[in-house]
Amino acid sequence: MQLPTTPAADWITSRDALEQWLAALPAHASLDLDTEFMRRNTFYPQLALLQLGWQGRYALVDPLAFDIGDALRPQLGQGDTITVMHSASEDLEALAPLLPGGPRQLFDTQIAAAFTGMGLGISYRALVAELVGAELDKGETRSDWMQRPLTESQRAYATLDVVYLAPVHEQLAERLVQRDRSAWHAEDCERLKRRACFRGGDPQPQQGFRGAAEWQPAQQARLRRILQWRDQTARQLDRPRPWLLEDALAMNLAQQPPLNAADLEQRSRGQRALRTPQRGELFDLLALPITDDDIAATAAIPGTPQGDAKKSLAAMKDQVDALALELDLPAGLLCPRKALEEYVVTCRWPDFLEGWRREQLHDRLARLLPG
Repeated sequence: MQLPTTPAADWITSRDALEQWLAALPAHASLDLDTEFMRRNTFYPQLALLQLGWQGRYALVDPLAFDIGDALRPQLGQGDTITVMHSASEDLEALAPLLPGGPRQLFDTQIAAAFTGMGLGISYRALVAELVGAELDKGETRSDWMQRPLTESQRAYATLDVVYLAPVHEQLAERLVQRDRSAWHAEDCERLKRRACFRGGDPQPQQGFRGAAEWQPAQQARLRRILQWRDQTARQLDRPRPWLLEDALAMNLAQQPPLNAADLEQRSRGQRALRTPQRGELFDLLALPITDDDIAATAAIPGTPQGDAKKSLAAMKDQVDALALELDLPAGLLCPRKALEEYVVTCRWPDFLEGWRREQLHDRLARLLPG
């Protein structure tokens, strides 16, 4: 296995320096990009470092020193530059305040690897080892990236994260063309950008709580109300959702609202971000009656398929597996089990299965719906 050597990288701490570095890129350049961020005590990821690479030139950009967004947007957000990233979801989320909508053209190497027979969710380290023959050190994975100055080890680690994106991108792009999967890959990259850069809350967060599927409609509506408040408040305070309300407590309050403020205080002790003002807001929210309009606005929580629905799910899974084998794709990439379960229970075509997946799957699966 080849031992990597770390090339020199420019340390950029000003907008002028970043603009000058980017100015050397031609219009249709493929820019390799990665980030380091921290997300221990906050709702939003804190961008700590931006790594860039292009044709053997590398830069480490310090977003704590200046607003990097003004320099990035013209070329990445609006121009023809192809931005190459690996498993970009969290990186895009960290960049979202500076680069709304993400890069205009994204090439995600993890998604590309799945389309070219290398499995779902392959790590960057494994991908580099497979395609380039280099072994990357992951010793700085849990570093404090907000500290300044960064250590030499941190800088080397961060630089190597973009050094091999170019050869990986080149090989995967060629394989996508050979398999005629470039359009499908581009569509999934667009989907990833929309999901990662969306700054609003889930309008139906209760649907992720399958344990509440058999609850009464009013209880599901109350759970939705609690979860929406938690999400909104966590964003305002910039604190993790569980610091306000853990999932188990949210479900408990939805089933059994507190009798009074003292009851809520007793049951919610230990929630690190639930201070007196937030506890008061929550109590007032829980005291409001659940109306018919609240129930009508609450999407039912899909339960575990039973009876005919369970048989339909098994038949659909067989169809997905057969088609995945035919297309030489991972079955989980073609159609995750969660999407199948949603379709069987609700009989509504899932949003995740729109686009190229609908073309491949709809006719095969629709005829297998129960009833």
